[in-house]
Amino acid sequence: MAMDLKEIENFIKEAIPDAIVELQDLAGDGNHYSATITSSQFSGKSKIEQHKMVYNSLKGRMGNELHALAIKTKES
Repeated sequence: MAMDLKEIENFIKEAIPDAIVELQDLAGDGNHYSATITSSQFSGKSKIEQHKMVYNSLKGRMGNELHALAIKTKES
């Protein structure tokens, strides 16, 4: 079962409370998304660490309910 935009946003904001999350459904199929996440919690972390924070927020759903998510992170 695919995840919807609001569900993805809720998982990210639960783990990264100050996150500003911008999501796009890239293919219109509910399986391929792009996310831009801005948070002060990314400060001082490498891009890899930032992306891991986002993947960890999805609690194992990446590759299962969530097929593809392109991530861009920014420090606020």
